[in-house]
Amino acid sequence: MTAGAAESFERVFGARPPGLQCARAPGRVNLLGEHTDYNGGFVLPIAVDRAVRVCFRAAAGPVRLWSEDAGSWAAFELADLRPPPPGGGAPPGDGAPDWGAYARGVAWALQEAGHRLRAIQGVVSGDVPMGSGLSSSAALEVAVGTAFCAAAGLQIDGRALALACQRAEHAFTGVRCGVMDQFASIHGRSGCALLLDCRSLDFEEVPLDAAAVRVVVCNTGVRHALGQSAYNERRASCERAVERLSRRLQGVRELRDVSPAALRREADVLDAVTLRRARHVVGEIARTVEGADALRVCDYVRFGHLMFESHASLRDDYEVSCRELDLMVDLARGRPGLYGARMVGAGFGGCTVNLVSAEAAGEFARAMASDYRARTGTSPEVYEFRAGAGAEVRAC
Repeated sequence: MTAGAAESFERVFGARPPGLQCARAPGRVNLLGEHTDYNGGFVLPIAVDRAVRVCFRAAAGPVRLWSEDAGSWAAFELADLRPPPPGGGAPPGDGAPDWGAYARGVAWALQEAGHRLRAIQGVVSGDVPMGSGLSSSAALEVAVGTAFCAAAGLQIDGRALALACQRAEHAFTGVRCGVMDQFASIHGRSGCALLLDCRSLDFEEVPLDAAAVRVVVCNTGVRHALGQSAYNERRASCERAVERLSRRLQGVRELRDVSPAALRREADVLDAVTLRRARHVVGEIARTVEGADALRVCDYVRFGHLMFESHASLRDDYEVSCRELDLMVDLARGRPGLYGARMVGAGFGGCTVNLVSAEAAGEFARAMASDYRARTGTSPEVYEFRAGAGAEVRAC
């Protein structure tokens, strides 16, 4: 990994100086807890064994980063960084932010937090599929942030780095994401899922036995762009629900503070759409806590039922699924070795996540690829993951 990164740096910058370092940050897949993070709830992600890497060195002058995947430069002065005006984070076209916006945003957010940075030169590469719900953007943010911290000799708490990366995405891309993606990329641990409280940022490592189960992710091939999309509309619906419910329920700051029973009791204060959005979030928070309990005792059947319930709620109440995601879940249902399946990520395309017995995972992946191709004419990418380690810096 690091040798190839060093060769890329030499090719791009014309030399391989001593002291090259490689910052690595993984993508993530969320087993349960979709659209709960920005509602102060619980999530249950794993870091995956695919990552974004930045091979870099500290340098004088402007920051210069070359993306191997995009085939373009991001160059900027640390002293000249400012967020774009509201609504200016995503360019015309498909609405996907320029990759350099993430790098600029992270540098800006770290400096806004009071950290003194040094410019870096670097080459960015990775194998986290973009637009698929595996958080390639968060992996990029964390890899760049880790590189900046290492170049400046900064020892930043992982929670603080995750919040800086989240703030960067809000300010520079217009996506009002929660903190789960960045947090999982930083704090992931091999062999464990993370039960993260998105309000306190306390977390617990929950074992995920690789000898017993695998996580198989099926990419529908449908790309989503979040910048100025329905993602922000869903978040606004949640905030509207909180504003109305708080008039009747004391102590309600986020949907995290609303129980399923209280939501049913006070449903009349919400319009039909807002009620469906709130019902998904409140139910999903409860499913996530129950799912962690199931994993602790290796009750994968119970966990799988919760995954199917999550998908139905995302499809019917939160309305962020699509025909291809529903097809992937339907194709998985009933296959040998499958415990559960659901869409993963913000929605409107991307991937499904499947919990499969270890001995059945290979055949499951092959059958899913074959059946989806037969039904759609599209050859999907299918990935088999184990829970991996979080961000790190090594010598190149």
